[in-house]
Amino acid sequence: MPESEPLNHVINVVVAGLGGQGVIKASDILADAVFRAGFDVKKAEVHGMSQRGGSVNSDVRFGPRVFSPMIPDGEADFLVVLAEDQVETNRNRLRANGVLIDPSAIGAAALSNPRTLNVALLGLLSTRLPVEETHWIEALRANLPEKILEINMKAFQAGRTVTR
Repeated sequence: MPESEPLNHVINVVVAGLGGQGVIKASDILADAVFRAGFDVKKAEVHGMSQRGGSVNSDVRFGPRVFSPMIPDGEADFLVVLAEDQVETNRNRLRANGVLIDPSAIGAAALSNPRTLNVALLGLLSTRLPVEETHWIEALRANLPEKILEINMKAFQAGRTVTR
């Protein structure tokens, strides 16, 4: 979606994965970026057994006006999955013709640290949303500690270069 095109509907994004993969951090960055772009945004999380590596997902909804943070099954415009084994578990969240962004989209060689996969997948997602790159960069700076910012900025840019 071109950045210059006005958004007149709500966009639903589900971020899913396992505890410790940065699902919540990724959804925090996403919510911050779309808020900085001037959209109304709502966010909800399900942690499950996240501290033991269990399933985690976070719903982010944004647009001109959002009334509920929860995305009903089958209504996600984008499903960003951080763990390959969570794709089928969460596929029912995606609407018909929705976009699945999964770990296979980013080659392992593209990342100097596999822990930056969440931010790399946000980079890929960022190319499909009506949010300027500057808002994403500001959100990354605001949500990540200085010591890991540079490596995550590189991962974000690697995700933006994926042509999938």
